[in-house]
Amino acid sequence: MLSQVIFLLGAVALLAADKPEKGFTSLFNGKDLEGWTKAKENEATFSVKDGAIVANGPRCHLYYTGPVNQGKFKNFELKVDVMTLPNSNGGIYFHTAYQEKGWPDKGFEVQVNNSYERDPRKTGSLYMVRDQGERVAEDNKWFTEHIIVKGKEVKVYVDGKLVTEWTQPDGWTGPKGMPGRVLSEGTFALQGHDPGSTVYYKNIRVKVLK
Repeated sequence: MLSQVIFLLGAVALLAADKPEKGFTSLFNGKDLEGWTKAKENEATFSVKDGAIVANGPRCHLYYTGPVNQGKFKNFELKVDVMTLPNSNGGIYFHTAYQEKGWPDKGFEVQVNNSYERDPRKTGSLYMVRDQGERVAEDNKWFTEHIIVKGKEVKVYVDGKLVTEWTQPDGWTGPKGMPGRVLSEGTFALQGHDPGSTVYYKNIRVKVLK
């Protein structure tokens, strides 16, 4: 019976990945990393299991390099279903660019952290730009991060609740030491943070906005 339930859940995950909401296009096929490129460090951190991308291992980032919108997104809605194991840290980047090593210099990170105590910035934070410390999602449960970027405005929803809202000020040059954290355009990336963190990402879908 349990094996049947697992099979059905996997089938639902694949169906959702193949058929996202109206107006959205899937960026992940639920089967392999086609359309995604790993950074050139700790590449074993990323794998695919049961219809989800799994990030577990030393620092690595996985960049979308597929054909949708030529991999360039300026104004958009991005939805990602996420699940964390306890004491895990991760992130979803936008307006970024492929980078072989290190933390991405370009773009913004939307935080994934429900119980990782060493970092007070919790899920839904716009990392180092508009941080929030409230726990809005739980470990071991799927939740959806919904990121909307239009013009100078960024909104982050978690399971339909507005968690973070930020408008880029005129003359903004990024947080101290982060000149690349400025709204522009770019691709998306998923973060593998450290060996003690396990984060699952699935049903990654985007709607391009004008």
